[in-house]
Amino acid sequence: MYFYVYLLISKIKRKYISYVGYTNNLNNRLKLHNSGKGAKFTKGKKWVLIYKKRYKSKSDAMHNEYKLKKNYLKRKKIKQNYLKK
Repeated sequence: MYFYVYLLISKIKRKYISYVGYTNNLNNRLKLHNSGKGAKFTKGKKWVLIYKKRYKSKSDAMHNEYKLKKNYLKRKKIKQNYLKK
């Protein structure tokens, strides 16, 4: 079984916000976020998956999720790359 670290973005007025998480079922997790049944922070917003990375263990995924959550520069760079498309 693989685990994924992912980054979602949502547009609120003219500002983009992001959310970082980890899961073993990426499609189901995105559906939960968009249906209002995901994390409390994500309720009521339309989310788009812009980044994912696969890991072989849950502990690796959790460790790297934490690192991405704290690394605002990397999150900003990923968002900017996505928005340039």
